[in-house]
Amino acid sequence: MRYMVTFILLVSSLCFSVAGSTAIALVADAIIDGEASELITGEAILVENGKIAAILPVARVPAGVETIRLEGMTLMPGMINSHEHPLIYLDDYQNAHLQASSAYKALLGLKTMQRWLQQGWTTIRVMGDADVYYGNQDIRRTIEEGVFVGPRITGAAHYISITGGGGDVNYFSPEQSLVADGLIADGSDEIRKAIRNEIKYGSDWIKLMVTGAFHSVGDDPRNVAFSPQELAEAMAEAGRHHVPVAAHAHATAGINQAIIAGARSIEHGTYLDDLSMELMVKHGTYYVPTIYVGDYYAGTDKLLAQDKNDDVYLSYRDEWLRRIGKAHRQGVKIVVGVDLGGYAIAPHVYAREFAALVEAGLSPMQAIQAGTSVAAEMLGWEDRVGTLKAGRLADIIAVSGNPLEDISALERPQFVMLGGKVVRYPES
Repeated sequence: MRYMVTFILLVSSLCFSVAGSTAIALVADAIIDGEASELITGEAILVENGKIAAILPVARVPAGVETIRLEGMTLMPGMINSHEHPLIYLDDYQNAHLQASSAYKALLGLKTMQRWLQQGWTTIRVMGDADVYYGNQDIRRTIEEGVFVGPRITGAAHYISITGGGGDVNYFSPEQSLVADGLIADGSDEIRKAIRNEIKYGSDWIKLMVTGAFHSVGDDPRNVAFSPQELAEAMAEAGRHHVPVAAHAHATAGINQAIIAGARSIEHGTYLDDLSMELMVKHGTYYVPTIYVGDYYAGTDKLLAQDKNDDVYLSYRDEWLRRIGKAHRQGVKIVVGVDLGGYAIAPHVYAREFAALVEAGLSPMQAIQAGTSVAAEMLGWEDRVGTLKAGRLADIIAVSGNPLEDISALERPQFVMLGGKVVRYPES
């Protein structure tokens, strides 16, 4: 066999009993722990009862512990995708939304997230979905109850939009009665109601469409959607329930208003300016730029709003990347979010967001941290995931070679462990 892996192919027999506990040692050429600036060598990761028990010299691995040897590989934390839409099952999502039931989308969404897990994405933050009901929350429940295996899920069930905004369906006649792909809320009372419903049915984030969008028809991403009063009320209502707000914002004014109002994260942030950067540093706001989704669709005919997408990615992309890099150098915390949607997309391409961040000026290690430790910090899960440290959940992946030399290695994980259970083995 190419890889000297000393384990058998049944998960139930992977674990060796040591003083009443279970233990597995992972040994690879190197470790990226999510925090250190350099590779760690000569160390092993000891996993017990679903958590990392220790990182210790290979020579100190206790005798008798089952050892998984991953030669030629680098161990690192499971990747975190902090902006995704698992139930968007076709590229042309605003039409697809009207053609499939919530149950159908949930079934495809579960399969999609299982595919992502096989690709090393162990945590997903859902940023609203084109679903009338709460499919993602039900998927999360079945995973947490052990019915299915899938990644850890957090996030918002829907994106909340104004009438005519980026979460509305704006290309049918007024005689038609349609359910929009987002929740439509106008005025403080409707916004409060929408947020309360989101929380009632399991959302642990609130997603606000503060500006128009690039992939929806009939709205302008350069326009601010919510009034200052509506935005303030939304932040206040979410705050009363201790639920963070993610602000979809492209227009400069919308970005800055959302930061000042108290958004925990800015999604996309296409037209951020120097003031945006200063405000994000001052307020501790995280920035999830979602670069690769525009690259994926640029110049195709897959979107109803193709011209809007191409306007940015064929004429403005270089300037945007320059601004992202500048924001990072000034101390803005950059987070990996992919925003590609679900079932129609080949699962390996999501990791190309890391390469896009490197192109924007982050080092490969900084890009990896944006999709591990920094993302975990944004989620408030830094004591659970995102780093390889004693006490953290054993969400661990291995990629061939050194991803600091070839960031595309993240597209091809060879080994995936979720909560101490191996869900992907190296190929022979």
